[in-house]
Amino acid sequence: MMQAVLTLVITADSKQQLDSDTEKIRSLSGRCQLAVLKYQQIDGLNTVLPIGTRKIDAFRTLTTESLAVFMPFKVQEIMDRGGIYFGENAISHNLIMCNKANLLNQSSFRLGVPGSGKSFSVKEEIAFLILNTDDDILIADPEGEYAPLVEAMGDLGAVVRVTAGGKDRLNAMYMVDGYGENNPIVVKSQFIMSLVDRIDPKGVEAKHKSIIDRCTGDLYEEAERSGTVPTLAALREKLMEQPEDEAKGLALALELFTTGSLDIFGHESTVDLDKRVVVFDIHGLGEQLKPIGHLVITDTMLNRVTLNWKKGKRTHVFIDEFHVMFENEFSAAFFNSAWRQFRKRNAYPTAITQNVEYLLDSVQASTMLSNSEFIVMLNQAASDREKLARLLNISEEQMGHITNAPAGCGLIKYGSALVPFVNRFPSNTELYRLMTTRPGEGRFAGGQTCVKS
Repeated sequence: MMQAVLTLVITADSKQQLDSDTEKIRSLSGRCQLAVLKYQQIDGLNTVLPIGTRKIDAFRTLTTESLAVFMPFKVQEIMDRGGIYFGENAISHNLIMCNKANLLNQSSFRLGVPGSGKSFSVKEEIAFLILNTDDDILIADPEGEYAPLVEAMGDLGAVVRVTAGGKDRLNAMYMVDGYGENNPIVVKSQFIMSLVDRIDPKGVEAKHKSIIDRCTGDLYEEAERSGTVPTLAALREKLMEQPEDEAKGLALALELFTTGSLDIFGHESTVDLDKRVVVFDIHGLGEQLKPIGHLVITDTMLNRVTLNWKKGKRTHVFIDEFHVMFENEFSAAFFNSAWRQFRKRNAYPTAITQNVEYLLDSVQASTMLSNSEFIVMLNQAASDREKLARLLNISEEQMGHITNAPAGCGLIKYGSALVPFVNRFPSNTELYRLMTTRPGEGRFAGGQTCVKS
């Protein structure tokens, strides 16, 4: 048995009205035992006020079952000092405030079927980061969804639109001091192998690896002596100078990206990346070339993270359509290395994907997921739910929160805690109109279409 007291203050314009209101309240109280205070009105008022003092020495006995209606006995809460808002606890209805800095690692995943609210929740997090921190934010945007929000920020952000024949160019060979985990040439060679493997359907063989490694090392040595910046165009020329026929084949594979219509990655950069928020929009590349754009953007992000790390500045990295990075061996190896470097260099990487099944089929990707301390799971497909339950040790009751869940609702894994959440954003705001990707709403009204993620 437990005891509690409830004090009400009733006011009226006359004694007659006060007595009438009192009787009405007592008749509606049901089984609750209400009594009128006599000559203790001031003490009753002081007890009601939120000043933490109790002047009325009266208790009402409640059973544990009755009290549990008002105060759940087992509710996992997340309310970190300096945290970012991630919704409302579905059980206690308290705010969920997460500070990733308190976790063992800051790697994050956002998972959910199309229409579950993934991209909207990411934009919401970005908005809170802009308002509450001084951190830099980098976004890989394969569907052109993040540009409206960043463009509304004015000079604070920049949108880099990577498209064939476009004016925005990125140098795929650019490399800052400190690039890579150990030998930067090895990491850059791996990146070039990933790029060629995406370009050439025959793939990269042992001879190709040796040639790429040799030419990449020679190119950077010559560039250091001459004080120039290496480019893919210069690498192609270097390959053309080699005696092997395989080198000529590699040069031919790179022709499209150096002297062809997709030379946007083959020469020096023409964009200003020194903004607090940078969106890399690769929607214009088309489905076949998006994986290549993903690789170049990830490499560009790695350079920016390294520069910020040296300045003591934190960077948040958001990568949408994350699963495409694991469609072949070389890009998976390169991205796995980049993911580790993000974590080690004070960057908080967030991977976003709707194809959870493809992700879990990759040993590297599933290992990254299981080792991540922060995972936001929105509505999941049936096959994905089963795999996630096994991988993350989620109970059947908890899985109910990501089964046929409304948009914006789901389950958060925060360290060892699993917390169900509800996140409903007011739709009558300008911020909502900038962030929504629902056809017919916000920036996507008037017949425009968008792929929801």
